[in-house]
Amino acid sequence: MGYIGLPTASVFASKGLRVTGVDINARIIASLNAGEPHIFEPGLKQLFFEALQGGLLKASAEVVPADAFIIAVPTPFQSDKRADLSAVKAACEAVVPHLRRDNLVILESTSPPRTTVDIVAPILETSGLKAGEDFLLAYSPERVLPGRILQELVENPRVVGGIDPASAEAGRDLYQTFVQGEIILTDATTAEMVKLMENTFRDINIAIANEFSRLADAFDVDIWEAIRIANRHPRVNILRPGVGVGGHCIDVDPWFLVEAAPEDAHLIKAAREVNDRQPAFLAEQIRKTAGGLQGKTIAFLGLSFKPNVDDVRESPAVALVKHLAGAGAHVLAYEPLKPAANLAGIEQVDGMEDALASADLVVLGVAHEVFKALNPADVRTQTPALLVYDAVNAWDKQRWEAAGFQFYGLARKY
Repeated sequence: MGYIGLPTASVFASKGLRVTGVDINARIIASLNAGEPHIFEPGLKQLFFEALQGGLLKASAEVVPADAFIIAVPTPFQSDKRADLSAVKAACEAVVPHLRRDNLVILESTSPPRTTVDIVAPILETSGLKAGEDFLLAYSPERVLPGRILQELVENPRVVGGIDPASAEAGRDLYQTFVQGEIILTDATTAEMVKLMENTFRDINIAIANEFSRLADAFDVDIWEAIRIANRHPRVNILRPGVGVGGHCIDVDPWFLVEAAPEDAHLIKAAREVNDRQPAFLAEQIRKTAGGLQGKTIAFLGLSFKPNVDDVRESPAVALVKHLAGAGAHVLAYEPLKPAANLAGIEQVDGMEDALASADLVVLGVAHEVFKALNPADVRTQTPALLVYDAVNAWDKQRWEAAGFQFYGLARKY
């Protein structure tokens, strides 16, 4: 019942299906059954509450018999960058006692190619039933953007890959309950590959933007002006550089391809390494700007992996905070959408004023709308800091300088 499972369960229930949402976290189950979703997503709380009140959705710590089972569990990578499929395996094992003839099982978790056929199918077949003969098995990746999950679940095209045509068609029939976009049928391994290709494509394009920002800094060029001009070319669309890449998709999924074919994934690996190094690069730029960080207090604004969401998983902003602390700074971090994220090694404060009150330096790490809307003159009255560093190009340099701040940013001149 995470960032994908809970919205998906709620949407299915909103269309009249009876849904049991399963999670191993007892606190989450209790919260959900009390009508309180544990994650923030626009529109989710109301949709979930209506389904719960209507008796179509309930949360449980145990798998129950069903016509269809959807597995949407985390697939992080381990310290060696290999996929951790332990949650997928555990979920499959939990389904086995309840699997019946003609049931449909769908894996949604992002996984290395052949996970469905080489790992999921054999576990489910310990039930004594045969995949593709006695029960249906498919892979259908989520393809949604945090902050727009409910809209994109419904409107985006959906890929359903079956271990055989009948399984793909059964998956299509289930998702047609709510999907308005095109539903594209293929085989399971192709569907797994498609999801990884989509996020890897994004990662590589972000990597070149981040590398351009480092080169621009070395050449004393304003990267934002350079990108604006380069993007006037009709076949060029350079993305925005920033703190790095985070979340549970773009910075994780490419490693699954590197793991599966290390001798053939050189560019993918290089892009991952570029993006992984970006927080350390920014920390060094901030250190130089501040004339050293030892003993200085930083008000750090934003910890989520992208603007206007509360998801801090694999956040490059968190990595940047840790690099700054490692350089000797006392970092007070404020995340308005998740003020109590309980991140190891991070000192969070309840309000922005708590971070600003004793700061020597203000760093913008995430371009939340609430931060973009700040009035520099108001901020000037709340902090003794005279130095501001905008890592995400969200603030107007002239306005902040007019308010009395020394303003710096990622490869910024203007």
